[in-house]
Amino acid sequence: MRCPFCSHPEDHVVDSRMAEEGRAIRRRRECESCGQRYTTYERIEEIPLMVQKRNGQREPFDKEKLISGVRKACKNRPVSIEDLDRLADDVVDTVREEGSSVVMTADLGLQILERLRVLDDVAYLRFASVYKDFQELTDFERELGLLQKKIPPKERPVSKQ
Repeated sequence: MRCPFCSHPEDHVVDSRMAEEGRAIRRRRECESCGQRYTTYERIEEIPLMVQKRNGQREPFDKEKLISGVRKACKNRPVSIEDLDRLADDVVDTVREEGSSVVMTADLGLQILERLRVLDDVAYLRFASVYKDFQELTDFERELGLLQKKIPPKERPVSKQ
């Protein structure tokens, strides 16, 4: 590690601690030449996650795009930015645990629906209407009925697509 102040290549670690909820290590370093202190972060280099769309096209996963879509469903609802960020982190962690570097948009949608259902019923219904491509009032009625019965999202029939 080169000192950002004098570019000397030698330093020593003064302090180390966990950061970013255990996903990184924060190291406080001191340059052996100029004595200046600076902070570095050590993280695992993750394999880029790709999203495969329904039309077969692939694109790099974008957490902000996921949050943006969910934010629209949560507009004027009592859902905080922190809730949205946690939801996105949860989805990303679940997808990464599955071990594949490619995730289908349908799988992302199901992950989001599961979490929105717990977070806010109205936001869930809004997101489901777009995700499941509701075309008629009966689509809303069916989903609302399932929501009221508290049937888990994975057991729900998917509307015609």
